[in-house]
Parts: sequence; C-alpha cells; structure tokens
Amino acid sequence: MASHLFISNLFTEPTFFFRIVVILIVSVCLHELGHGFAAISQGDRTPIETGHMTANPIVHMGWPSLIMLFLAGIVWGQMPVNPSRFRSQKWGNIWVSAAGPLVNLGLALTSVMILNLFGKFSAISLEFFYLAAQINFVLFIFNLLPIPPLDGFHICSEFFPSLRPLRDSAFGLFGFMILFYTGAFGALYSIADLAIKALV
Repeated sequence: MASHLFISNLFTEPTFFFRIVVILIVSVCLHELGHGFAAISQGDRTPIETGHMTANPIVHMGWPSLIMLFLAGIVWGQMPVNPSRFRSQKWGNIWVSAAGPLVNLGLALTSVMILNLFGKFSAISLEFFYLAAQINFVLFIFNLLPIPPLDGFHICSEFFPSLRPLRDSAFGLFGFMILFYTGAFGALYSIADLAIKALV
C-alpha cells in the first residue's frame, strides 16, 4: 500500500486507519514476544537481559518502524536471541523462528472464533475482528516465506544449511522486490479471505 494512500485513510476513514494501526502494533508485539518466550524455553535469557520481554511497542518495533506504520502501513519488529544458548541449536532455532508466526496464526484463529460466536448479533460491529483475522493470517503466511530475514528462511536454513550464506546477501531484497512487483502481497490477502470464509 503506497504511503500516501494509507495515511490518507486517517482523513477519509479514521476508524479504519486506527483499527489497522492497533491490530498491527498488537500483532507485531505479540509475534516478537512469541519468539522471546520460545527462546527462554530453550535456555536463552537474552530477551530478558535486553529488556525485550515487555508490552512496550517502542522496544519491539522502534521509532522507525512505528513511523513507517503510520505513513505507509509497513511495520517490522525484532527480538534479540542468542542461538548458541539454545539447548539444541538446530531444533531450538526452528522452534524460536516458528513461534512468532504461530502466535499470528493463534490470533487469527481467535478472531475467527469471535466472529463465529458473535456473528449472529447484528448489533455488534465485528469488522475489527475480521481485519484482525485477515492481517494475522497474512502475517503468518508472509513470515513463513523462505526469504531472509523472515522466520521461514531461518527454518529452511536449518534443514538446508547450504542456504545460510544467503542470510547476509541481497537475496532477501530481491525476493521482496519480486513480491512487491508481482502483486503477491495482494494474493496473500486473498488467501487470508478464503481462509476466513472457510472457517466462519
């Protein structure tokens, strides 16, 4: 979504704008906390030592990400972990990498459950939960793509170690450009819609 189009919603559809902002902030923070709890369960206390086990979005996202969220609807987060502290470096890294997207899947399914429970009550506005389900399904699928630095790449590189040199290469940027110019992001939202309609 182009920046001028997204921020224009603040003036044309402020309710929609703030719903998206709130959902993304909550979803990204819980995604990162999912990584953190998984790392701690594997014996790595780095998330605690660095002060990242908090609900503060500034800690998880930082000001650049928050600014880009309001301007362009683009957001990212981070959770510092130290794989060398994991009890099993391979399986620990797989579990920690998968934990974030699994949190998004859980949020999506919880939102779908709310839609099913309260969908018959026309007096209740459920658009927020539909958007939450849609966004979290997209985050779940997107983060599992095998493109660095996404979680899916970390998982794939544990099964295929020969991929690891691509972690610090331009491959990730190239992959994002392909996604952007082919309209793949729109396809992710279509998949999310299909998933919601199949479950509601």
